[in-house]
Amino acid sequence: MRGVSDKMAEKLARLAIVSLQDLLFHLPLRYEDRTRITPIGAMKPGLAAQLLVTVEASDVVFRRRRTMLVKVSDSSGVMTLRFFHFSNYQKQQLVPGQQLLCFGEPRRGANSLELVHPEYSLISGTDVPTHLTDRLTPIYPATEGVQQRTLRKLTDQVLVHPDQVKELLPADQLADWGLPSLTEALQTLHRPTPDESLGSLVEGDHPARQRLALEEMLAYHLSLLLRRQQRSHERAFSAPDESLQTRFLASLPFKATDAQARVIAEINLDLSRNQPMLRLLQGDVGSGKTMVAAAAAVKATQAGLQTAFMAPTELLAEQHLKTLTSWLTDLGITVEWLAGRHKGKARKSRLERLASGEINILIGTHALFQDGVDFHKLGLVIIDEQHRFGVHQRLTLREKGREVAVDHPRSEATLLPHQLVMTATPIPRSLAMTFYADLETSVIDELPPGRQPIATAVISDSRRDQVIERIAGACQQGRQAYWVCPLIDDSDTLQLQAATTTRDLLQLALPELTIGLVHGRMSSTEKESVMASFSGNQIDLLVATTVIEVGVDVPNASLMVIENAERLGLAQLHQLRGRVGRGSEASACLLLYASELSGSAQARLSTIRETQDGFEIARRDLKLRGPGELLGTRQTGELQMRIADISRDSELLGKVQQLAKILDSQQSSSINLLIQRWLKGADNYIKV
Repeated sequence: MRGVSDKMAEKLARLAIVSLQDLLFHLPLRYEDRTRITPIGAMKPGLAAQLLVTVEASDVVFRRRRTMLVKVSDSSGVMTLRFFHFSNYQKQQLVPGQQLLCFGEPRRGANSLELVHPEYSLISGTDVPTHLTDRLTPIYPATEGVQQRTLRKLTDQVLVHPDQVKELLPADQLADWGLPSLTEALQTLHRPTPDESLGSLVEGDHPARQRLALEEMLAYHLSLLLRRQQRSHERAFSAPDESLQTRFLASLPFKATDAQARVIAEINLDLSRNQPMLRLLQGDVGSGKTMVAAAAAVKATQAGLQTAFMAPTELLAEQHLKTLTSWLTDLGITVEWLAGRHKGKARKSRLERLASGEINILIGTHALFQDGVDFHKLGLVIIDEQHRFGVHQRLTLREKGREVAVDHPRSEATLLPHQLVMTATPIPRSLAMTFYADLETSVIDELPPGRQPIATAVISDSRRDQVIERIAGACQQGRQAYWVCPLIDDSDTLQLQAATTTRDLLQLALPELTIGLVHGRMSSTEKESVMASFSGNQIDLLVATTVIEVGVDVPNASLMVIENAERLGLAQLHQLRGRVGRGSEASACLLLYASELSGSAQARLSTIRETQDGFEIARRDLKLRGPGELLGTRQTGELQMRIADISRDSELLGKVQQLAKILDSQQSSSINLLIQRWLKGADNYIKV
């Protein structure tokens, strides 16, 4: 291309532009209207406009900094152009009588409106029309050394050759939906006409932008369907024997619910095959997902396979360690954990025992990904709260199984571990069908018997004293309570009650109670000590940040207060509330709000108050905020969507599924082309 030297190519690469296609999909952030001339008298501060003016005078002044002031005028008024950075060549250009075409955003100066460092062109009275454009001017994401003019000139070169990108979607289907062709969409987005809606172009709901978002989401969905097909050709260690699992289930102090039994049977069928399982387990807070995961790990252990059990926080990993150890030790199953805190000889010993196969189940956080963590025969990967992990992290852990398998007999050289990913954030069906199309899905839609309903109330911060009295009453009756704060320390910018301050104030108000504090900045040892004291009923009231959102199980805790509840999302509020209601006593959750509530905050708090059904909460959450957070960091692994926004474009999900079926049956040659167009590194990505 003209204007692309080796150095410019390096700079463009920083914007992920290495091909003509990349350039076309590098869309403007916003647009400026340079199609008409605005008189000086009609300009308004803060509204960018284009002027045709004549230089009246030019002067360089020395005040706090060297500045060139250029007085310009038209028939409607006078204004000033101000330059802090200028050359002698510019001084020689901007002389009285010179006509300029200027563009900028005016601000109020000392005596008149000013434009600071406007874009300008030198013109004569006869060539004004040649400087005007009939299209809106795009403003692109840029980087150092790549100016807007450069990006415009480059896109101009490509836009005159519409055959640079091939249309891969059926034209009749696009026409039925009122969507443009790919060429039309790109032309509109890069060089829109003045009658196009600027707001619609920028916000993303313009048909041209929706057309590209649809194609990108379709490519992602197709990659997952392709991944599902590829799994049929992969092989895994099989675990057919269920006798040890039967002993495990019989040894538990409770009976599995019908839903748990159904899901265990589904997982058992997967594990008994020599094809890698990839199953998403959805279950509401407290539904017993950990027991189901343990049953799968027991089955894998009996087949001589190791299990990697990954949790998002050390607090949750330690909770799993205690739970699984209490359940499995008598069965002769060795459960260990690996955390960042394990150093020196202790870490070396764990890794040696893991590599030799002595450790059957290894629980941990991101530490499981690290180099040097080698399994003897990794056959099952369990990921808890999967939305907190990136795709590339799942891939890394999965590949540890492949690496180990190479050391086995030749027939096992390509064996891969089974994967079970779990979430307590239910995913609506339309979303799961599109963005988890590669996974089989199991749902635990039943809570264990005896779980008490949690009374939920929304209370103004002005009634804090009454809430404190209620805490005192509950603790005097031998029960325990949580007080959750969103921040650790006081903030000048966010007027929220911080955990440290709240703990001190509550201790003054309730001197008879033992009050503990736990937050994310504490060391793992400190958190472990506090949680052990709380679990052992040595702490009456635990003040905490949202670090306790998942995994904490203290049946005697029957009261929770959530400070500044209006600041938290529905899923997080539901998770936090799930820390109580785990014992035989009636439990309550009090949601404190600190100010006038916005409409969305009212809707969130009303939802939490009205229902404890996680699936109903997820459905309402989808309506309130779109699906972005429900998908979590699944989008932030090797893949990042360039144009589509899952929350904004959720209405396209149905079209995505419809197009996938059409392409599969009528236009299958387009599938790989679409995936390669949109998913760089797709070969690795679709292996997850």
